[in-house]
Amino acid sequence: MKYKIDFRILPAVLFTVVLTSCKVTKDYQRPELSLPEAYRQVPFADTATIADVEWKRFFADTTLQRLIERGIAYNYDLQLAIKRIDVAQQRAKQARLLQLPRIDLNITGQYNRPSSNSLNGISASSFLGSKHIENYVAGLTLSWEADIWGKIRNQQKAALATYLQTQEAKNAVQTRLVADIARGFYNLLMLDKQLEVARNNLALSDNTLKLTRLLKDAGEVNSLSIQQAEAQREAVLLLIPQLEQDISIQENNLQILTGQMPAAVERKVQLADFSSADSLSTGVPAALVSRRPDVRAAELSVLIANANLGVAQASMYPSLVISAGAGVESFQSSNWFNIPGSLFGIAAGTIARPIFARGQLKTNLAVAKIEREQSVLEFRQSVLNAVGEVSNALVQTQKLKEQEVIADRQAGILKQAIVNAQMLYQSDMANYLEVITAQGNALQAELNLAYIRSQSLTARVDLYRSLGGGWK
Repeated sequence: MKYKIDFRILPAVLFTVVLTSCKVTKDYQRPELSLPEAYRQVPFADTATIADVEWKRFFADTTLQRLIERGIAYNYDLQLAIKRIDVAQQRAKQARLLQLPRIDLNITGQYNRPSSNSLNGISASSFLGSKHIENYVAGLTLSWEADIWGKIRNQQKAALATYLQTQEAKNAVQTRLVADIARGFYNLLMLDKQLEVARNNLALSDNTLKLTRLLKDAGEVNSLSIQQAEAQREAVLLLIPQLEQDISIQENNLQILTGQMPAAVERKVQLADFSSADSLSTGVPAALVSRRPDVRAAELSVLIANANLGVAQASMYPSLVISAGAGVESFQSSNWFNIPGSLFGIAAGTIARPIFARGQLKTNLAVAKIEREQSVLEFRQSVLNAVGEVSNALVQTQKLKEQEVIADRQAGILKQAIVNAQMLYQSDMANYLEVITAQGNALQAELNLAYIRSQSLTARVDLYRSLGGGWK
């Protein structure tokens, strides 16, 4: 048996090929941004930035490096972000197959016992000599929708952008994680220093109390002096368990950030081993759009919304679906695979245009336009927030350096004041209140100095993160 090609479907095929290049939406273009040429606290713009420095080079301490490495390997938030990447990757792979035709294998066996008084029953009895009808089909069916208006291409763009967005989200999680671990580590070293200061001050208060008791035995002071010295010692003693409590909680928080059970954190460094005196390069504000993962994820949201708008617009136009099928069919199972007698073939082209659902499609289009405008606003807001975070971190690093110099000078003066007060107290040229006041002021100054030093290091971390550093 010879088969002839039906050339009547060729015009439809050619029409499809010509229109597959049609688009009803514009290609994505980055929304306009109004960015300054330099940050507020930077006198001149420089393209170099610490955001390009790998976190292992930015954080040189080996103890902190081990904590960050463990956090990247075991932190659950980061692992969840990686799993979201895997899901989006599978969907992006699936989206790449949307333009391929769909091919299905169908095997069907049908048995029908019509009524003897029905037309089917009378026909079956007359022509088949049987009161039932059987039909057996085995074949392949092909269905392909021509991407005339770019609907499928936009679906693919949205899937790819979603995949890239999950990668940027993972990078954003890592930048926050690296910064949180560094901040927690510096805070832990601050608490260590404050505990050391409190214990040293406690020893100093013990000496003052002993001296006051000796002076009372000598009749130089009264019992009120001893009570004041004891109260000062108890105030310092109360500070020690509070700091020990904060240290344990900070250690637990660091361990949880690194995916570990709460435990002590081994460390061989002190707060004084870190310096915040060197300057940090920031680059230009325009670089934030390409360096900060959260800003890039916000821009990908605009791309996704733009692609979804294209899908909604394409849905308003007619769609062309070409289908075909071939196989074997028989009303008797014994002749099912009798070739070529049981062979069949079919081809069809369908042009469909929504009529009653047009109102819903128009609503979908209007919503897609609004969502795209919304994504543009969110993207611009993310850029504005990023520039603001960098500016805040810059002013913190600069002003905390100034505060650290003043606090260090103040602590030195008050340490010397303690020595002078004790000498004068022993010589009966100063009273116990002056000694206690000097000790209290020195304690507060040293605690404040440790806090300012840790905040200065933390400000450097915030600047590094706000510029987009930490995910490399």
